[in-house]
Order: sequence, then C-alpha cells, then structure tokens
Amino acid sequence: MERDWDIVEVLRHSRHDWLNKLQLIKGNLDLNRIDRAKAVIDEIVIEAQHETKLSNLHMPLFASLLLKSNWINPSFKLEYEVLLESESIKVDDGIMTSWTTLFFSCLNEAIEPFQENHLSITIEPQSDGIRFFFDFSGIIIKRELIEKFFADRIVDLMVKEFSNSELTLEVFMPIL
Repeated sequence: MERDWDIVEVLRHSRHDWLNKLQLIKGNLDLNRIDRAKAVIDEIVIEAQHETKLSNLHMPLFASLLLKSNWINPSFKLEYEVLLESESIKVDDGIMTSWTTLFFSCLNEAIEPFQENHLSITIEPQSDGIRFFFDFSGIIIKRELIEKFFADRIVDLMVKEFSNSELTLEVFMPIL
C-alpha cells in the first residue's frame, strides 16, 4: 500500500538531497576541483529541468512517484529524462502510476540489494500518446518474478532485452 507523504516529510527529504549536493560542490571547491564543482552544478541544472518537464506532463501521480522514488526504493537508483515538452497530451495517469508502482516493487524484490542497480526512464511524448523506455542495469537474481509480472499485461508493453544484468522495455500509453 502506498503511504501518504505529508509536506514536512517531502521537504525533509528534499532538504537532505539539496544539502548533499551542496556538500559535494563545497568539497570539490575545497579541493580546488573547480571543473568538477561546475560539472556537479550542471548536473543539478539538468536534473531540475527534467523535474520541470516531468511536472508539466499532466501526470501528477506518476510525477510524484518518480520524484520520491529514490527515497522509497533503496535497492536501485532512479534517473529519468523527459525528451520533449508536452502541453496537451493526456494519458491515463492512474494506470501508468499503478503499473510503475508494481514494477518498482517487483524490481526491488527481484534484484540483489546493495549493488550498483540503476533504472533509467526516458519519457517521450508523441502525437498519439507517450512512450516510456525503462532501462535497468544491475544484478537480477529472481528472473521468474519479473517474468510473472510481465505476464499480467495491464499496459501495452514490449520487452526489448532481458538478461541477468540488464532489462530494457518500452511501455506505450495512448492519448485519452
């Protein structure tokens, strides 16, 4: 069951993330690594731009899930990228959020914890809907859990690659 996050919890986690980023910049400046400090700032700017595009997708439930994912999914690191601005595309936010929540849960159970597990989601708005590309790299130890999850098709899903160290899939959500 999805827990409700109050504003204080969200702000506490967000503040913690920002302090970590500032400490990374300060540490690099203290070590006179000006180029690395600038690179960290550039990464923060790009991340903020993707957060803005994600927030503008008209998918508040999905955006909320991704924004807090790294706080609630300790087994993998999530990054996401929204390729285009989308002003008017509306897809079923509830179905995509439910499926992604179940997928994250399945992934958490199926992978080796405390490893370099990384999930990247690329979101590509198109004229007829939105395409979501999920690219996981890490250590998958329970393949059968993921296979069983994919057998229950609640979204239009295409698995591109599936090995013990990589999983690539595409989900398409049509325009409403």
